[in-house]
Amino acid sequence: MFPIGDEVVTIVGAGLAGAEAAWQVARRGVKVKLYEMRPVKLTPAHHSGAFAELVCSNSLRAASVQNAVGLLKEEMRFLNSLIMECALQSQIPAGGALAVDREEFAALVTQRLESHSLVEIVRAEVTQIPVERPLVIATGPLTSPAFSSSLEEITGAGSLYFYDAAAPIVTFESINLEKAFFASRYDRGGRDYLNCPFSEAEYSCFHEALCSGAVYEGKEFEKEIFFEGCMPVEVLATRGKDTLCFGPLKPVGLTVPDTGEQPHAVVQLRRDNREGTLYNMVGFQTRLLRREQQRIFRLIPGLENASFARYGAVHRNTFINSPLLLDATLEVKEHPGIFFAGQITGVEGYVESAAAGLVAGINAYCRATGVIPLTFPKETATGSLLNYITTADPQYFQPMNVNFGLLPPLSEKGKKRERKERMVARSLENLSIFRKNYHGLLA
Repeated sequence: MFPIGDEVVTIVGAGLAGAEAAWQVARRGVKVKLYEMRPVKLTPAHHSGAFAELVCSNSLRAASVQNAVGLLKEEMRFLNSLIMECALQSQIPAGGALAVDREEFAALVTQRLESHSLVEIVRAEVTQIPVERPLVIATGPLTSPAFSSSLEEITGAGSLYFYDAAAPIVTFESINLEKAFFASRYDRGGRDYLNCPFSEAEYSCFHEALCSGAVYEGKEFEKEIFFEGCMPVEVLATRGKDTLCFGPLKPVGLTVPDTGEQPHAVVQLRRDNREGTLYNMVGFQTRLLRREQQRIFRLIPGLENASFARYGAVHRNTFINSPLLLDATLEVKEHPGIFFAGQITGVEGYVESAAAGLVAGINAYCRATGVIPLTFPKETATGSLLNYITTADPQYFQPMNVNFGLLPPLSEKGKKRERKERMVARSLENLSIFRKNYHGLLA
């Protein structure tokens, strides 16, 4: 289907992203040199040398396209994803989720790449950025310290992060604007924040729930010393009942429009995307379990029916500041021919990592064959995710799962389920047109 030439794409890392990238390059007829340090050197999380080893869960999350991650998987299947093909072959019963037999899944991915005539596998740690181009860097959230140091040559000092302190993000449409109000502190800088005001009684109830909430303990490799600037909100709460009122929930400079009075405490929400469909809960990085985040954070006035596009987290994660560094093609702006893929880009989750690998692989192939790399439509789940991680505010950038809030809003109104159905239809239609327009590259 594709011509075989002398071009070679170098890929560092054979997790889900690197494996998918290698497959996308090789199936198009270009040679791949794939580096993987396991099992020569294991990470604190991995236990084998198999490619695409799943370390935290065997679930690739919801299967239905009415869920954003299900839509992303459908787009990947449409584009001949190796990860999706192997996942379906190793699937085990899990209700509405796509779960796999971990060992079978990893063995299938490994076998497909090891047996491909155009894939050369090198089992060795890479400590310096290879000079060959095109290059795909897919070393994941547990990138080795030696290679992390080397990455600063292209990322710059301060653009590589070694922990993930992410606050929850809620959808704008789920916020109760009868209680929350737009304002900036002391009316400086415009109406940039949505403010959720507490009465003293409401705050006492919230504080008690926050201090007693069940938290995620984490695995050994995820444990990290908390920096004061990214302290979990529930840890701050245990330091005293009023600690939050002098920290992330301070009410000074804000008044409730209906009463003109200063609230007892305030949770501020900051716009998280250009379209204003997502809002970040400022200062709410947390280790609370997801069910606890739903229960406790919905005690905040105005967030009674909050829909979470991302849950809060504090854990070990290596990622780059993609909005500063990458184009939506996943190519480094200042270093053409170098692509990043997977969780190191700031996408969160197995499926999202593989999707980034798929795009990076296609675009590395483009560079190898003299074609301009492709930018996926923002109306698709794939394109909207990559658009987010490459256009978010770099000052506040944190890893993100795919969600419907990333997709451009619809002009038509309607019930939530109906809007999702229209978004899904629009996404798949746009991807179909995109594939048809670039049939020579996406067949």
